[in-house]
This record gives sequence, structure tokens and C-alpha cells, in this order.
Amino acid sequence: MERLLNILSDMHPDVDFEVQENLIKEGILDSFDIVTLVTEITEEFDVMIRARDITPENFNSAKALYALIQRLEEE
Repeated sequence: MERLLNILSDMHPDVDFEVQENLIKEGILDSFDIVTLVTEITEEFDVMIRARDITPENFNSAKALYALIQRLEEE
């Protein structure tokens, strides 16, 4: 989780990603951020995020995003 929080904090240092749960709904993450995140997560965690995985539910919080990474690591 720490590696993910570092990636997110580098993108938006002013956001507390440990408590924020509406990253998409509140417009904190935009489409460019999502593309950047997918790229960085793919490189950092060696997982493949498919188009069907790119949903607001998976990207609305760091916890949800980390859960997605864990599921992908198990595949």
C-alpha cells in the first residue's frame, strides 16, 4: 500500500489518500491521472490493468485501487 500511496502523493501532494474515498466523484483524479496511474501501477507492481478494470469503483480510493492491485497480482 505504501508504494501506491507514494505514486498517488507524487501526483497530488495536497490530497490525503489514506482517508479520501471519492477521488473520481470529487474530481481529484481526472482521465489523464487515470492513464498515468495505470502506467505507473503496471510498472511498479508488474500487473496488467485491463480496460474493464478501469471503473470509478476501482479508482475512487487508494484502498479500492490497492484491492484491485492485489486481485490482479493473484491472477
